[in-house]
Amino acid sequence: MLSKQHIKLTGLFSIFVLSLWIILSPTSSAGCSSKDSMDEDHPHRTAAMLYTNYCAGCHGMYMDRFAGKDRQALFQKPKSYMEAIIRDGDDETGMPAFAEVFNEEEIETLAEYILTDIKQKADNHEYRPTFPEIVNTEDLSFRIDTVASGLNIPWGMEWLPNGDLLVTERSGELFRFRNKSFAARIQGVPKVYANGQGGLLDIIIHPDYENNGWIYLAYSEPEGNGGNTAIMRARLKENTLVDQEKIFKAQPNTRSGVHFGCRMAFDKDHYLFFSVGERGNSSNAQDLSNHCGKIHRIHDDGRIPEDNPFIDTPGAMTSIWSYGHRNPQGLTFHPETGILWETEHGPKGGDELNIIKKGANYGWPEITYGINYNGTIITRDTAKAGMEQPIIYWTPSIAPSGMAFANAEVYPQWANNIFSGSLSFRYLVRTVLSGNKVKKHEIMLREAGRVRVVETGPDGYLYIGVENPGLVFRLVPIEKDN
Repeated sequence: MLSKQHIKLTGLFSIFVLSLWIILSPTSSAGCSSKDSMDEDHPHRTAAMLYTNYCAGCHGMYMDRFAGKDRQALFQKPKSYMEAIIRDGDDETGMPAFAEVFNEEEIETLAEYILTDIKQKADNHEYRPTFPEIVNTEDLSFRIDTVASGLNIPWGMEWLPNGDLLVTERSGELFRFRNKSFAARIQGVPKVYANGQGGLLDIIIHPDYENNGWIYLAYSEPEGNGGNTAIMRARLKENTLVDQEKIFKAQPNTRSGVHFGCRMAFDKDHYLFFSVGERGNSSNAQDLSNHCGKIHRIHDDGRIPEDNPFIDTPGAMTSIWSYGHRNPQGLTFHPETGILWETEHGPKGGDELNIIKKGANYGWPEITYGINYNGTIITRDTAKAGMEQPIIYWTPSIAPSGMAFANAEVYPQWANNIFSGSLSFRYLVRTVLSGNKVKKHEIMLREAGRVRVVETGPDGYLYIGVENPGLVFRLVPIEKDN
């Protein structure tokens, strides 16, 4: 179990959740993780307790990670199937095995609970985020202005010079919205490896788009029986992608359905930075001979810059900028300093906020502030020589996705604060900085939904994309309405 000096929290809500996690965790302060010891220490753990502590963080309280038909198909599986998945896990989807954590009776009762109680709750629960007319926060009041709806899992968003909004759906579709209304489904989108967390991911336009017309799409590309993260650039002719060029493909391919990354960001010199997760294989992150678990830097056409840090390292992938990452899904440059900031998913605990440095090692899995999803220890080391420390970390995990700095002109009270989404807790996190240190956090828009993407639009407003049902809305300061 993590020692108290290694735990940093964000607000009273996190303290409550952490307390619940510690109470229900199978690992005692002595590091006990065997099944026999667990049974002796926790003889009366109910299925509801097990689901809340071990399952909800990834799957949601209503199995809402599995949306629509996928979730209904899961609920139609026989109990024996559910028991086998809980007991043995599934490498392809990243589901961990719990055979060493739950006894057979607990596996059976948990499977029954998911197929009955959770199914009933899911059938009776139609999630619709509701907000007050005016949202009051510590430093600013704003209203919610919905700009796109009818989506499922919006993963990325970008604006064209005419104001049209492009939104990627993880399922593999690209939509165009104009004046808050659906305008078109874009044709010519690449085929995606729609497995688990994979699909159509981020989207970004070239900084010189008005002259060259390049749009960049990140996606999980199928190849053989598996796939991995890829980046394509193309131009938009009416509502079709043309002049398509694949400029990056991560190796190796794998059938894993987890940890694809992928966020993209251009710097002022038009270098493209992007993230690739370690694809569920933690050892990838420390191995420079593959692309996984890294932040990469390439030219806008895919060429490798000659000053990349591992350009002369034998056997290394030359696009690597930093390594030792687990699954980065937030990546953006500070609007004033130009420093690259990143958020990434830890395991159970230990999500991180990092400043990305050239050639640096961020430690996963050699160091971490988290533990395995089944409660077992990954490592007791939280620091090692030559490995970067996070600026802050979240325990319990908030599952950060999307990241943007607030525009200083539109939100002077929030000038250059970081806004991150929480998939696990369904809220937005405001992180106040003092230089490169975190001064405080504020949680807002509780129960907004699984916040997948946060961007600053060309109008300076913060835009938030949430899942199931998929919406995109912006935060409009009340003073801007006057």
